[in-house]
Parts: sequence; C-alpha cells; structure tokens
Amino acid sequence: MAHPKGGYSPAMPPRVTEPIRLALIDDYDIVLGGLAHMLDDYRDRVVITEIDTNRPLVEDVDIALYDSFAQGEADTGQIDLLVDSPRARRVVVYTWSFHPELIASARRRGVDGYLSKTLPAAELVDALEAVHAGKVVISDPPPLVHSDPGLDWPGRLEGLTDRESEILALITQGRSNADIASLTYLSPNTIKSYIRSLYRKIDVTSRTKAVLWGIAHGFRPDHHRLDAWRDGDGTTVTTDPASKTED
Repeated sequence: MAHPKGGYSPAMPPRVTEPIRLALIDDYDIVLGGLAHMLDDYRDRVVITEIDTNRPLVEDVDIALYDSFAQGEADTGQIDLLVDSPRARRVVVYTWSFHPELIASARRRGVDGYLSKTLPAAELVDALEAVHAGKVVISDPPPLVHSDPGLDWPGRLEGLTDRESEILALITQGRSNADIASLTYLSPNTIKSYIRSLYRKIDVTSRTKAVLWGIAHGFRPDHHRLDAWRDGDGTTVTTDPASKTED
C-alpha cells in the first residue's frame, strides 16, 4: 500500500502511455472548476472526461475522483454507488478528513485511493497514476489542513477558508450542527468555532441569515451529480434547503 507523504517517488509505477480518463464527483461547480484548473497543466497525463454537471454520463472512466466537499465522507452509501458502478474502473476519495474509521471504511467499501486535498497537483497526479496502475494509495494524514492553493470553493473571495466554506454549505443545505459534526468527523465544539468565525466574516448573527447569505452567494449545491451515476440520464437540481433556526 503506497503512502504519498507530500511526495510520491520511490515505488512509482511506470508512467502510463495514455492519459487517465478521470471523472470529478462533487455537487458544486466552483469546486469542480478549481480542481480541473489545478490539473490543467497535466493534460498529457490526466484527461477530465466528466465535469459538466448539466450533461449526462457518456463514457466510462478509469477513475472516479470523489471530492468530499459538503457531501458524505467515505463511510456513506455514495461511495458504494461509485464502487459498484460499471462506469468507473477505480474510485478515489479526495478529502480533508483522515479519521482512521473513515480510511478503514473506505478500504472495506473497495475504494482504491484515499488522497489528501493538501497534495500539490504534481503529487496528486502521481498518486492517480499509481492507482490506475493497480496500487492502493493512502495519503499520510496532513499535519495541517489547508487545501492546495490551486483549488477553489464558494466564499473564497469573501475570505472564507475551505473548511468554513464547507460548513456554511452544509448549513445552507439545512443541516444541523449535529449533522455537520457527523458528516465531517469534527467535534461539536469545533463546528461551533467555525460557525462563529464564518458568521463574523459574512457579517450575520443568526443561522437563518447565514442560510440566506449562502443562497445568495452560491452555497446551494448546483446539482446532485451522483444521480447521473445512479440513473445514467443526467442530474437532478436540488430543491431549496429546509429552513433551520439553530444558531
């Protein structure tokens, strides 16, 4: 089992001659766009064949890269859906969360890679090539949780960190603090700390106002991308989030 630790070199497999066909899985267009942009310099090695969330799936891919931003982690049925799909030869989780239970769950479910969002683009591509060659690649838990600077997320231009953005996205979806803690594997106190910080940054004082701010600034999911993997005929636009009053 390979463990990229920032670098991934000694046991790298021979480079494949054809670019890897990669599908990006997340419900937020800005998140997918940032990841695609980060990989843009490696088009000779990785070709993103599925990113337009308004279009149905049209071809099989070598790797489905599941970005965990504001959706279930590796312990959910969403991963089972991808692993069971004949459209993807391998499945990789791309995440901040490295709780041992999540990694163990990913492996039990048949995930081929568990990669950190802190990996620079070159190391991410190396890891994807290793997975494509048949290796199971698990990143070492990052000492500090900061995404690669090439990535993007809702609210970044307004000063929100990647984690604050994810938590606001979950709030905008109508999730409670307990839901968010369960989904992110963060403690309730940590969630409250993030919420206080993001409230200050967006200048709101209540959950209802935070939801309204989130709706106005792109924090609702653009699509349910996994519906395309389930049904093969496109995606379903989300409905308005349930109103929550928890502060």
